[in-house]
Amino acid sequence: MSANRPAAVVVLAAGEGTRMKSAKPKVMHDICGRSLVGHVVAASRSLGPEHLVVVVGHGREQVTAHLAEVDADVRTAVQREQNGTGHAVRMGLEELSDSGVALDGTVVVTCGDTPLLTGETLQALADTHSADGNAVTVLTADVPDSTGYGRIVRDPGSGAVTDIVEHKDATEAQRAISEINSGVFAFDARLLVDALGKVRTDNSQGEEYLTDVLGILRSAGHRVGASVAGDHREILGINNRVQLAEARRLLNGRLLERAMLAGVTVVDPASVLMDVTVSYEQDVTVLPGTQLTGSTHLAAGCEVGPNSQLADTVVGAGASVSNTVSQGAEIGAGAKVGPYTYLRPGTRLGAGAKAGSFVEVKNAEIGEGTKVPHLSYVGDASIGEHSNIGAASVFVNYDGVDKHRTTIGAHCRTGADNMFVAPVTVGDGAYTAAGSVITKDVPAGSLAVARGQQRNIAGWVARKRPGSAAARAAAGAGETGDSQRVEGD
Repeated sequence: MSANRPAAVVVLAAGEGTRMKSAKPKVMHDICGRSLVGHVVAASRSLGPEHLVVVVGHGREQVTAHLAEVDADVRTAVQREQNGTGHAVRMGLEELSDSGVALDGTVVVTCGDTPLLTGETLQALADTHSADGNAVTVLTADVPDSTGYGRIVRDPGSGAVTDIVEHKDATEAQRAISEINSGVFAFDARLLVDALGKVRTDNSQGEEYLTDVLGILRSAGHRVGASVAGDHREILGINNRVQLAEARRLLNGRLLERAMLAGVTVVDPASVLMDVTVSYEQDVTVLPGTQLTGSTHLAAGCEVGPNSQLADTVVGAGASVSNTVSQGAEIGAGAKVGPYTYLRPGTRLGAGAKAGSFVEVKNAEIGEGTKVPHLSYVGDASIGEHSNIGAASVFVNYDGVDKHRTTIGAHCRTGADNMFVAPVTVGDGAYTAAGSVITKDVPAGSLAVARGQQRNIAGWVARKRPGSAAARAAAGAGETGDSQRVEGD
């Protein structure tokens, strides 16, 4: 952490955001695993400010509740009427002063709809502010197209900022300037408080503009400086869903680049989505069409994808996960999952275990080396190590009112098309026959057979389907006319 620790960061998040066309407050819209304001709070927190205040207004109950989940130490200040950015900052500072906080040092002001802004850029702003001895320092950016933005006018000799001119008010020469105002500032706290008290509302909007503070301080003989962002895209604000999608693309690209530089192979970055909260180790491979969200962690050497969605999932070292949807699961080292598998919350696959094609697992522990190869549902169950669950097995866990649990021991072999009607236990080393409905406990080392006896009714096709292709085939095969009962094993 830099020695230039701000006294406070004030995040402006009170706007309605009507262009989002949403019942949800703009700053609560999500990209890459965090809300817009959540990204700004995280970047602001990285500066280690003594106080962090978010100014809320539109949808303040929702935003305040959300902030309590994002960062329990965030203070909120309410801007009940949208009277401009200067007014919003004043509300934030009054929240601190009403709590007995006497600010002394740097106050950073940023916006709640700039999710691409990094802590490094904010720290560079604070460092420049301190090193240059400015009263206020503007975060600026050189952009390819400055149309519509406020231009930064500098003194040719000192480089100090002399004015911020809005596009509509700019001369042709000023419109040629590519350096623009981001709306992010660092202020001397005491000078800011004094200047905010002098901001007027005699403008077309009747609002208190924060940018007026720059002119007030400059007229009082104080220096106004600038810190230029290294990447102009960091300052992009979000006003509609087109811009939201573009910010998501940019942030996702940044996250994937960081992962690749850390030793992750991303085969097709254009088709992979990753949340900012995802973690990984070296030599992970992520195949096309994969989405990694929440607290997902990828251990060394695992392979995920193609076409997999992993949310809050831990994938062990060397595991393979293909064409899978997983939520809140733990996949052990060397385990194999998929294709076309659904792992639901509470699933824990042991090392070397397998959950194969068209398998759904929920709230179940599957032991080391155990295989559930295909076409099965395992819900509310514990299965020991090195067992094999036959195809088309169903763990019948719900009686219409309550969920019940099935326990299958180690080294068991259960037949295909089994139903385990919980609560039921199959002991270690036991077998169950194909087609069985297991309703009673199976002792260790036993074979359970629970199916009706087979009866063959000879001649049925000739009598009931005369003239059919089946009847002709049966006649050609030399059918017999006697009924037979086939006894079970």
